[in-house]
Amino acid sequence: MSAPSQLEQGAGSLAERLAHALARISLALRHHAHRAAAARRLTPTQGEILVWLRTRPAATLGEVAQGLALTAATVSDAVDALVAKGLVRKRRGEADARSVQLHLTARGRREAERAAGWPDFLIRAAELLPEADQQALLVALIRIIKTLQERGHIPVARMCVSCAYFRPWAHAGSDRPHHCALVDAPFGDAFLRVDCPDHVLAPEAEAAVIWQAWLSRSSFPSHDKEVSR
Repeated sequence: MSAPSQLEQGAGSLAERLAHALARISLALRHHAHRAAAARRLTPTQGEILVWLRTRPAATLGEVAQGLALTAATVSDAVDALVAKGLVRKRRGEADARSVQLHLTARGRREAERAAGWPDFLIRAAELLPEADQQALLVALIRIIKTLQERGHIPVARMCVSCAYFRPWAHAGSDRPHHCALVDAPFGDAFLRVDCPDHVLAPEAEAAVIWQAWLSRSSFPSHDKEVSR
């Protein structure tokens, strides 16, 4: 291989350029969320909470804070505002009266549906990619998310690859090689979920086995040392 040119030397590493590209997408998401939230007279944080509660009824303030990587004070202020707007209702927990559970009102569910559609512009951009590229990108992003989770940079996502129901490569040789034990159905990498409402986190040892099994034959070569570092 020839020595890198001056242009190539100044471009930074491939990993650096990937990080910059993801940062640009994050900027677009943030800008769009601010604009869409303002149109609905919500803050982006309030919109995030509505979307989060949409598939997690009866969550507590602490669970919302942990799930969205926000401080308890930020969530408390945002929830109080949502309650005042008639979008969220607080209830005492049935099992523990000291805990406060959060529920969307009918208006809150409608707003949550609208807020969930804020990233649609990114969906339309991703749809322009060939299907094989979409699948490869999904696999790569799942691997990045898993690494960020392991290093404590983001909350644990409800992904297939950490779920007790996930059976990777149960149907090897098929175009739908994986199996979901919850619905008893096969599926392929293109249908891997990163936020499944039916997700059950596998015990740590089992989750590690599931992850390594999926990784061993995923669309990219395995680099165990890099993933677990």
